[in-house]
Amino acid sequence: MVSTLQKITLDLVPLYKVYPKSMAEGITRGELAKQGQVNFETIRFYEEEGLLPKPPRSASGYRKYPGTAIRRLQFIKNAKELGFSLNEIRELLDLQVRPENACGDVRRKAKAKTAGVDEKIRQLQEIRKALVKITKSCSGRGPISECAILQFLSEAKTS
Repeated sequence: MVSTLQKITLDLVPLYKVYPKSMAEGITRGELAKQGQVNFETIRFYEEEGLLPKPPRSASGYRKYPGTAIRRLQFIKNAKELGFSLNEIRELLDLQVRPENACGDVRRKAKAKTAGVDEKIRQLQEIRKALVKITKSCSGRGPISECAILQFLSEAKTS
């Protein structure tokens, strides 16, 4: 007999790509989408990307997801909201199920993501500064052929 802990662990192992047969009594894809507050097609997409294992089908042919699929879906959604790519989410899911990994492995990934966000913020601040500068150079009057913003955008940049 499979313990509850083993069931959860099997659910999280991305390499298996399926749920154990004992979990066949569960919820439909539509119900999972509703409870996870995502589009029905999102579930299908996550399955194709290997983020959600494809569940077994019931005798009537419906896919039946275990209740733990909702938690996994929430994990994916939360990671996406923090800016993690699908590949990074897959890596986090992989880390989660390997006993040889430690919390420090996840922390390193989160710190790397933070550094990436900091770099994007720096780049966006530079873009903002340039936009403010070119906007100030334009009076908003006169013919379009004399628009300072359009002229700036048309110039070749030297690095």
